[in-house]
Amino acid sequence: MRILAIALSGIGDALMFTPALLRLREEMPEAEIHVLVMYKAAEEIFTSLNVADKVILYEFIKESPFKSLRFVLSLRSKYRATINVYPSNRLEYNAISFMIGASSRYAVRYIRRDIINLGFLNNKRVVEKDSLHNVEENVRLVDLLTNKSTKDIPSLRINSTYADTISADNYYNSLNPDPEEKIIGFHPGCSLLKNHIKRRWEPEKFAELAYRLTKEKKLKVLLFGGPEEKELRKYILEKSGSKQVVDVKTRSFNESVAIMRRCDVFVSNDSSLMHTAAALGLKTVAIIGPTNPVYIHPWKSPHTIVSLDLPCSPCFFYSPKPLSCSRTDTQFKCIRELTVDMVFEAVISFVNQNE
Repeated sequence: MRILAIALSGIGDALMFTPALLRLREEMPEAEIHVLVMYKAAEEIFTSLNVADKVILYEFIKESPFKSLRFVLSLRSKYRATINVYPSNRLEYNAISFMIGASSRYAVRYIRRDIINLGFLNNKRVVEKDSLHNVEENVRLVDLLTNKSTKDIPSLRINSTYADTISADNYYNSLNPDPEEKIIGFHPGCSLLKNHIKRRWEPEKFAELAYRLTKEKKLKVLLFGGPEEKELRKYILEKSGSKQVVDVKTRSFNESVAIMRRCDVFVSNDSSLMHTAAALGLKTVAIIGPTNPVYIHPWKSPHTIVSLDLPCSPCFFYSPKPLSCSRTDTQFKCIRELTVDMVFEAVISFVNQNE
């Protein structure tokens, strides 16, 4: 049996599918499992995991509609089953699944905007539950396919290659680290698609937090993020005014992962690196604004969620609709009024646990 997991969402969503992929391999050891991804980092995640028989990278967002259609049709009738990895509440993803032509097309039936996004093109579905984590939704899809169900769900999984580990060690040693020094990782970015920049805690607050952690507590701060966040990290680095803040420069996502393993605590917006930290088992301080923490909290890892828990939250749900705020007083109050003190105290609480 040949199965295709369609994992076209971001890096964090790819990581949150890893427990379900492990479950699928365990329950169907003889199946030929392929994973289709749209981002290079997602390809790195699934390739290094060494569970799928094949990882297919096709960067739809960089290709013309005609080329993309031709590619999708090249997969037609090659699979007995497809799984639209949760969350994938987009008509494009559902259309891709349908055009590939598997007889069994597994997907979640979304509570919101399911019909308009052509969810009915999938014929094996479980109904979305707001009380479940993304990991649990993906495992439900696999359980539907395998006709088995167990309560034990694995942690997120991510591996580093030997080459990435050596490269990360060399880079880290070039910083002349103090062996007694505690390391705090920061990810101040997040996805920019669909106005998701509004999920970011202000860079000024990250800079102030970095200053206080380095000056008051003598900690080292490492800034992580992709190439598109270079200017953001540079701003925080300069604004913090501390030589103990370092902008981490790596050549790949997996190399960043290898360096992240050094962190004692990781501070992040709702982002892919928040889930990466969870996969590494790091103590994580998650700064959450409009997103539902039930869906995306760091899975099976020690964490603290810093949130205002406003009556209007959460207001972001899975759909192609851009993020917006209905408040008339302070737009995106849920993230803008989170204070540096709140995050600082959460970090120090974890640091003190390590002592």
